Amino acid sequence: MHKTRIYQNSKLILNETLKLSDDAFGHMIRVLRLNEGDTVALFNGNNAYQYTAKLVEVKKKYASVRIVSQDAITNESPLNIHLGQGISRGDRMDFTLQKSVELGVNKITPLFTERCGVKLSSERLAKKRDQWQKVVISACEQSGRCIVPEVAEPMTLQGWLNQETNALKLNLHPKAKHSIMSLPVDNSNNKQRVRLLVGPEGGLSDEEISQAKQADFQDILLGPRVLRTETAALTAITALQCRFGDLA
Repeated sequence: MHKTRIYQNSKLILNETLKLSDDAFGHMIRVLRLNEGDTVALFNGNNAYQYTAKLVEVKKKYASVRIVSQDAITNESPLNIHLGQGISRGDRMDFTLQKSVELGVNKITPLFTERCGVKLSSERLAKKRDQWQKVVISACEQSGRCIVPEVAEPMTLQGWLNQETNALKLNLHPKAKHSIMSLPVDNSNNKQRVRLLVGPEGGLSDEEISQAKQADFQDILLGPRVLRTETAALTAITALQCRFGDLA
């Protein structure tokens, strides 16, 4: 695998030359200081292909590359995980998004809950969502994934619970009867889909837990210790990947 992987938000076609996006240009030329003749790996997030690209023109304000080869990448998990994450403060949310993508999550919906403690105007929320999506893209660059998970528009917990889905629906709860490993479910379908609900700091309220149960979410236990929200999400995703996905 190439040491340098860059997200390029455009159509990538073998043997064609294209101008780098501003973000790709900034990373490759200003940060990494690559020059004409250097090669990198590009992906656009829309398919499971990685493209080898050669820098053919480097100017002060732009650069162009030529696509010289393409390779199919088969590192996506057979388990599809949609994470509903209660919005947490500061860097904790960024950390959760970054590591969940490394572990193979497919979609993240930030959720406003009673205890999330984060209030944003519509303008600030749009900027925050853009920031979160960039965190996800960076995690894909680092982890070798080519398909970029979506950070969905933040919404209320009740709105997310009401969405129609045929996925297995799970909610972390410290008094649940079953762990992920002991949960009695049929995992014969290798395209298993899971909706995982994780609360913010302070967890979900009793009312929110009741709403999740009414929406057919099953309570699951992670262990005897109390975990921070970011630790809980990543531990649950890891356990799910071990049981249904591609982690040994």
